[in-house]
Amino acid sequence: MMAAGISLLLLLLLTIGMPVAFSLFTAGSIGLILVGGLDTLIGVITTTPLSTAGSYELISVPMFILMAEFVILSGVADNLFKAAATWVGRVPGGLAMATAIAGAGFGAISGSSTASAATLSSTTMPAMLKQGYEPKLAAGVVAISGTLAMLIPPSIALVLYGIVADVSIGQLLIGGVIPGILVMLTIVATVWVLVMLKPSSAPLGSAYTMREKFNSLKVVAPMVALFMCVTGVIYTGIATPTEASGLGAFGAFLLAVREGRVNGVALARALTHAAHASCMIIMIVVCAKVFGYFVTLTQATQAIVQWVGALDVSSWVVLAFILFGYLVLGCLMDQIAILILTVPIVLPLIKVLGFDPVWFGVIIVVVAEVGLITPPVGLNVFVVSRYAKRPLQEIFAGVWPHVFSHLLLIVVLAAFPSITLWLPAQMAP
Repeated sequence: MMAAGISLLLLLLLTIGMPVAFSLFTAGSIGLILVGGLDTLIGVITTTPLSTAGSYELISVPMFILMAEFVILSGVADNLFKAAATWVGRVPGGLAMATAIAGAGFGAISGSSTASAATLSSTTMPAMLKQGYEPKLAAGVVAISGTLAMLIPPSIALVLYGIVADVSIGQLLIGGVIPGILVMLTIVATVWVLVMLKPSSAPLGSAYTMREKFNSLKVVAPMVALFMCVTGVIYTGIATPTEASGLGAFGAFLLAVREGRVNGVALARALTHAAHASCMIIMIVVCAKVFGYFVTLTQATQAIVQWVGALDVSSWVVLAFILFGYLVLGCLMDQIAILILTVPIVLPLIKVLGFDPVWFGVIIVVVAEVGLITPPVGLNVFVVSRYAKRPLQEIFAGVWPHVFSHLLLIVVLAAFPSITLWLPAQMAP
């Protein structure tokens, strides 16, 4: 009963607009006082910040964020889009498909969905509108393509899931590769269907010779090199995810230098943005630990596991309800906050039901992608609206077909866990 009351207090604090970290700390502190008194709270808050923020695995978060900032600074997303458009621009809906391909490429060297959405909004959206694309089609594909950075490694969301769930971050990142490719292909297929139903929504682009197409691939080489600096070294066992994050940040810096984009002002801006984002995420993780101690002391998780275990229903029915809950939360809350809040409670249940925690981590990140484009929060939609200067209603109208196709893909990934788990199983020990 106490755990339920404190959880309601947490939801109330979030509803009235208190920052996630402070909401977690306030609710957790009150709960700890009620359970063990003031001494228990003091004991937790004097040890938790240092032990949590000093975690070796957590170092990868600021490094991947810094990597994303340097990638943005380099302007590589514009080159990726031009290369993709050269190859598929003549196909019906080709520029929209090129946006999805560029989103996957940018996500493979970034890890930040909002950064990806902002960059694609300023590079691919104007090109589609100039060619005569229907605005809602163009805006919808930009918003959904930005979410690919959440899944394709290096993914900050998967790193945080691994830290919270105490699951191999390397296996999680590698596990996101094939589902990430499938998400990209799902976006491409959705665009193709939309254009077949309404050809006037996407006029044909320019035609290019094979020589021009192969010349365009020169810009892909730096992206592949940077991808290998991160995902390649993790897969082969050369480096840990934390070490790979440092390599990735340095590689992205060299890429920005190569493009001639680095100067004092730009470097200071990138470092400042990375520091702000890192402090926000680490603060949430630290405060979530305080709330987690309260949950542990009340044994609420064990009670939930025992209750579900006593139900006479299939484990797949329970999984369906859990994923539906994540869809609902994704419409209302920030995805990072959802992971940190729910995983410590849900994961023990998932293990009892016999599901693989790596597979589950990838699944809920795909579900979180849907949350990034659904109202009322729909963070990526707001980002696209701001940078592309298009009305929110237009973008929300454009993303609904992608929501439905993503839900179908989630069903496929849930029904066939081997899609996610095959590549991690091949990793070097």
